[in-house]
Amino acid sequence: MPAYLPFNVIGATQALNASTHGSPAIVTVNRAAGSTLTLPAAYGSGTEFDIVVGTTITSNNLIIQVANASDVMTGHCVMLQDAGDTVSGFETAADSDTITMNGSTKGGIKGDRVRLKDIATNLWQVQILCAGTGTEVTPFSAAVS
Repeated sequence: MPAYLPFNVIGATQALNASTHGSPAIVTVNRAAGSTLTLPAAYGSGTEFDIVVGTTITSNNLIIQVANASDVMTGHCVMLQDAGDTVSGFETAADSDTITMNGSTKGGIKGDRVRLKDIATNLWQVQILCAGTGTEVTPFSAAVS
């Protein structure tokens, strides 16, 4: 397996793909104003993206979304809360296709990590380990379909 260097996202949008970014790919997001990352269509290829927040989101959002209305995500988010040494957990819904991190209540803080794997036709598996502030809420939604 070839070794791939981390890919640094500093623009407003980025389409991810295994042929350009490698697999497993390490993607760092270093844009305080947020970015929108679009995954390739899922077909069970085993393609993996490991997305790391390198710069805390201070305006707009870091959005990670599927390529088409047929694809969805399955998995969970473990969010460390800023008060009381507690943890919140969030699961995807049957129609989840988008992750939105806002640098606060939905994660998006430097060091946060999103792991995605193309596990079947129309299905991305997701694991998020992140920190949140304020009243934490789910980063998952159905925004593409």
